[in-house]
Amino acid sequence: MLTIVRGAALLLTVMATVYMLQSGQPVLVHLASHIRISYAPSPTFGREYFVSRVDVVPLGRTNITLPILMYHYIRQPPSMRTDLLGYKLSVSPADFAAQADLLRANGYHSVDLDDIRAYFAGQEPLPSKPVVITFDDGYSDLFTTALPILAEHKFKAVAYIVSGFVGRPGYVTSDQVLQLDHSGIEIASHTVNHADLARSSAGSTMRELVDSKRWLEHLVGHPVIDFAYPSGKFNPQVVAEVQQAGYETAVTTMDSVDHSLADRYTWTRVRVGGGESMSDFSRNLGTPMPCKTITVLHIE
Repeated sequence: MLTIVRGAALLLTVMATVYMLQSGQPVLVHLASHIRISYAPSPTFGREYFVSRVDVVPLGRTNITLPILMYHYIRQPPSMRTDLLGYKLSVSPADFAAQADLLRANGYHSVDLDDIRAYFAGQEPLPSKPVVITFDDGYSDLFTTALPILAEHKFKAVAYIVSGFVGRPGYVTSDQVLQLDHSGIEIASHTVNHADLARSSAGSTMRELVDSKRWLEHLVGHPVIDFAYPSGKFNPQVVAEVQQAGYETAVTTMDSVDHSLADRYTWTRVRVGGGESMSDFSRNLGTPMPCKTITVLHIE
């Protein structure tokens, strides 16, 4: 009986849509809660209707389980003996591509911080198995190596840029930051000089926060409202100043996959430092949230 009712509701929706399309005005179709398909009639081509089923994380959760992956370099790791820190921050291109393959093969969907904001605001559900891919510092291989792999997998990402390092050898240029932004990579702030904010004066901290934000906003032409603490160092005063500077979220280097709106200035991440086995990488993603299947009407 329930199947008959759903089928009748779908048929009525299609019939109503067809009737509305006769007016020649753009139509906005709401078939399932918070799923929106817009359509402008074409005078040349006919219309086709497609129904698909989509798995989403339903709205209403106050706590979400979602891995925020933390990357730095995507390059061949240097020698452990000559550059131990660089070695620990480097994921080889082959490993990064294999990790992206694993995510795609196992049904993960990349989202950015705007998507999480929309979820907590009750505006849009999250796709099934959401994951946030982040890169710290803004190294040049973010553009030359990581971006093509992300594009191949149709993945979004978030790039925390140290604004004062842009254009230096080994870092992205201003033009590359713009291209990243235009490619769907969210540009976020990582201070001006990668300063240790937990040991900085209040005035110095505020300059690092505000000047980086303003410089990046002037470059990309839209608000920059997300932040990463350099080296994960912060204290309650720094958190208060991040809020005062106009940021809406901040991520740490602490390890967890559990997040809420209340702790959005100390969101945790999953470090991907290179050398992890694929089983360890998969295990670190945590247990996906329960999903609900909804029906979506597509009009072409």
